[in-house]
Amino acid sequence: MSQLSLSVDIAGLRLRNPTMNAAGVLGISASLLKRVYEGGAGAVVTKSLGPAPRSGHFNPTMVIVEGGVLNAMGLPNPGAEYFVSAIKALRAEGVPVVASFFGASIEDFRDVAELLSEAGADALEVNVSCPNVQEELGMLGADCLNTEKVTAAVKEVSKPPVFVKLSPNVTDIAEIAKAAEMGGADAITAVNTLKGMAIDADFKRPILTNVTGGLSGPALKSVALRCVWDIVQAVDLPVVGCGGVANWRDAVEFMLAGASAVEVGTAIRERGFGVYKEITTGIEGYLEANGFGSIKDIVGLAQEAA
Repeated sequence: MSQLSLSVDIAGLRLRNPTMNAAGVLGISASLLKRVYEGGAGAVVTKSLGPAPRSGHFNPTMVIVEGGVLNAMGLPNPGAEYFVSAIKALRAEGVPVVASFFGASIEDFRDVAELLSEAGADALEVNVSCPNVQEELGMLGADCLNTEKVTAAVKEVSKPPVFVKLSPNVTDIAEIAKAAEMGGADAITAVNTLKGMAIDADFKRPILTNVTGGLSGPALKSVALRCVWDIVQAVDLPVVGCGGVANWRDAVEFMLAGASAVEVGTAIRERGFGVYKEITTGIEGYLEANGFGSIKDIVGLAQEAA
């Protein structure tokens, strides 16, 4: 197989290949994130970090359902300040780090962004879209005005590029993406999990203690793909696709829709750390078989054909 260019540049974030882990998946320590990178990811994404330690919801917080996984973790994390040393350790070993974070207010977002920026993160991913916590923590991104305000506040203090992670649980995700662009976002991550639930017929009650949770995995793919498509048509920003990417063909489909890279989460549960290398190898084979020389050659091709 000939050597092709698999590296991508997303608003200044340089990746050796177009794969990353999704926030919340193995992003809880430097050692686990290093294993993600060694497994073949182009960069790593931390767990969503907040202004203070947070315990999250009581178990059960996860259930396997048809086509994927429902989780209602509730953003448990050790706090952004605690994770500063992990970011510095990863960067010292040459691992590109995208720091995911959230806040309960615009001031929280600004403060955490400044802390993570000073820690040396290569990019910040603003989580305004978690579907299984209180609205003030998780769904500021369901509102155009708040999305723009949060993004602008983060941009005021951030040295690295700012990615805004959007929710599929909105009426018009294109309008939310436009608001993020107005706020100064450098890129969009699409999408977070889709709100759902599971009921136990024997116990006659919801399975998750939070009642609802976020659906990830293959069942989310078609929704996420449509979201990427709509966002690419609405804004002039690079997009990172996320939701249901389990193999190289899924990744290529997101790129054809307009994504420059993809995040992979639920698939690692079945495929292990090597899933990133598997996907990258498959993408390389696709490029060669179709006469393309780089990732950018296929980004948005389906948009042109529609």
